[in-house]
Amino acid sequence: MAINNPSPRLGYSITLLAAALSSLQLSGCAVGPNFVRPSTALPSTYTEKQIGTAQRDGSQQLIEHDIPAQWWEVFHSPALNHLVTASLQHNPSIDAAQAALRGAQENVKAQQSAYFPTVGIAYSGARQKTPAVLASPLASNSYIYNLHTAQVNVSYNLDLFGANRRQVESLKAQAESEQFQLEATYLTLTSNVVNAAILEAMLREQIRVTDEIIGSQQKLLDMAHRQFDLGQISTADVATQEASLASAQATLPPLQKQLAIQRDLLKTLAGQFPSETLDAEFTLNQLELPQQLPLSLPSTLVDHRPDVRAAEAELHAASADIGVAIANRLPNITLGVNSYGTSASRLSDLFKSATDFWTLAGGITQPLFDAGALKHKQGAAEAAYDLAKAQYRQTVLGAFQNVADVLQAIQADTTGLQAAEKSVNAASRSAGIARQQFKFGDISALTLLVIEQNEQQAKLNLTQARANQLQDTAALFQALGGGWWNRTDSLASHVQK
Repeated sequence: MAINNPSPRLGYSITLLAAALSSLQLSGCAVGPNFVRPSTALPSTYTEKQIGTAQRDGSQQLIEHDIPAQWWEVFHSPALNHLVTASLQHNPSIDAAQAALRGAQENVKAQQSAYFPTVGIAYSGARQKTPAVLASPLASNSYIYNLHTAQVNVSYNLDLFGANRRQVESLKAQAESEQFQLEATYLTLTSNVVNAAILEAMLREQIRVTDEIIGSQQKLLDMAHRQFDLGQISTADVATQEASLASAQATLPPLQKQLAIQRDLLKTLAGQFPSETLDAEFTLNQLELPQQLPLSLPSTLVDHRPDVRAAEAELHAASADIGVAIANRLPNITLGVNSYGTSASRLSDLFKSATDFWTLAGGITQPLFDAGALKHKQGAAEAAYDLAKAQYRQTVLGAFQNVADVLQAIQADTTGLQAAEKSVNAASRSAGIARQQFKFGDISALTLLVIEQNEQQAKLNLTQARANQLQDTAALFQALGGGWWNRTDSLASHVQK
């Protein structure tokens, strides 16, 4: 059965009402504070004593320069670059942060729908009987009849005091916070991959040095056996050298265990199971230490640190929530076409002019007594804002401390590396002389053991010093924000305001 089109007056009336309500929406005000970033007096330097920028004796030089988006490439390791890229593609923490951001953005769009009228359509059909003692509601006086009803309902919250606008503002700020949480996840993941690669390289170097020491101890033991056969040394001297070899061999399994655990960590960061194969292997010689390090101005740190920007966005959301709480205490006006439709006993007559009905209504709601609930909710929102403000300041202080700590560490690393290199050179010369003396019986095995232990420790200290420099270099890039603002991919896109 063909059904006639609804009355054109229906669409026209709805359009006219929507235009009028939109004009009223735009003319309203939004109560509550307008957010302004807290004015924080920032220092001109990161440390109490200015960290020197002059390059001396091959030390790293700090220069005022921007941070590249792919900052890990400063180590000039193709294997590291590939592993970081694979981790960004497959690590589930990135997927989780992106999903959280999408959810926050969808919440913004959902709340923005309240800017517009709500329109619904309904149809009902029924067959019913009216008692004979009552008058029939139909002109035909039929007591048993069919009834078809189609109607449109339109409602609109006027939002004169901006409760919805403040709610949208709060949700946008929360989405912005999720954006910077995503950036923080990105930075943390890349930093963890770089640090894990450096630790693997250090462990491989320590294992290599330990293997050399074991080989050297084995040669000395063989030499001791020959000297014993010639009667040049005693059984105690041979036993001492055997103990020295066993002691060196005992240091190898813990290093191998740490290396295996570090490999599992690298696989997990790359989104792999520990049972899978990871092609990349790292040694200290494959990681180049950059001689120039970027150092941004303290005044820009609050713009570059993802954790600071996320804390600022949370503060913004808390500010908007105060406006929502205030607006909830003020009158709420609802306008709309409560019903506009037609009703007929036959479906073919449903949209004829004589069957239409409509109701245009509005309402205003003003809380009069709620035992102070709305007032205290406003107080809670204001307290939440004060909390977010304190947390923002704490985050800023923590960011500056982080950078200062790394700068102090980098400065100490240079001195430590130079001292470690001198120690290795001196210990190696001393051990070489001692081995010759032991060969000719001029010193005891115990004396040689002490000297070689010093050489072993000096080499391990040098390995640790080199790894410290690499790790603290990576920590500086992380502390300064990681260069996300220079990235052009979709991850760096900001939430549209």
